[in-house]
Amino acid sequence: MAFLTQRSAQRGDTPGSTGSSFHYSFTLLPRERRRAIEAVYAFCRVVDDLADEVGSSRDAQAGLYLFRDELHRCYDGEPTLPVTLGLQEHIRRFRIPREPFEAILEGVEMDLHKRRYADFAELRGYCVRVASAVGLVCLPIFGAVHPKSREYATDLGLALQLTNILRDLKTDAQRGRIYLPADEMEAFGYHEQALFRGDRSTSFLALMHYQADRAERHFESAAAALPASDRHVLLPAEVMGAIYRRLLRSMREERFPVFERRVAVPRLTQLRLTLAAWVTGRAGA
Repeated sequence: MAFLTQRSAQRGDTPGSTGSSFHYSFTLLPRERRRAIEAVYAFCRVVDDLADEVGSSRDAQAGLYLFRDELHRCYDGEPTLPVTLGLQEHIRRFRIPREPFEAILEGVEMDLHKRRYADFAELRGYCVRVASAVGLVCLPIFGAVHPKSREYATDLGLALQLTNILRDLKTDAQRGRIYLPADEMEAFGYHEQALFRGDRSTSFLALMHYQADRAERHFESAAAALPASDRHVLLPAEVMGAIYRRLLRSMREERFPVFERRVAVPRLTQLRLTLAAWVTGRAGA
């Protein structure tokens, strides 16, 4: 689940870590809103670990049941775990809807049971749950109120997740997961065993550019959907988008060296993008 922890969403990409793109983008938020974002990402990180860190599928499924119950308690009772106790305070303050949290848990369950995606329609459903849903949770925390901001959050989440999928191709394959549409792999003549070997053939590069083009289209769709009235409150999300768009560009320019190393945007570049957004009120990649 690359976006949630910035394997995210992974690993080391959490709002408080200075190496994280979350860290730089969320420094633009007032303290209470930043605390709420940190609580959301703490929850996302814990549930994401059910798919990647828990030893057995039975234990992971039990953990998922536990967090579904805890989410219910956040809205209709009193939660019992530190991570959900901290989350409930912000759910109430910012009136965060329940549905996107439920979608996030559905995405975790997909990671427990699904390791291949037949086509992009299937993959898109997964990305909406693990990435776009996180954006929908964050909208009321940012203070976004325009209806089109939901469309913006959905497309930006898709763009971020699709970028993460390319960056984390090797890590996910080591876990037995492939987040590339099987029909597109077949069309480009790049097969599972080649991926597991880390082959960087001309077929691989063509497939990667095709996937990157799709991510770029979602970045563009998000930009087109961003309502002017919410632009100022969504500036932290725009900074994150600018950092990830730079990451996507770097992977293209370096011919997708994702089997050799983890491609990243340098901290100084992230800081520069953040400072420029703070000064100009706009984010640019």
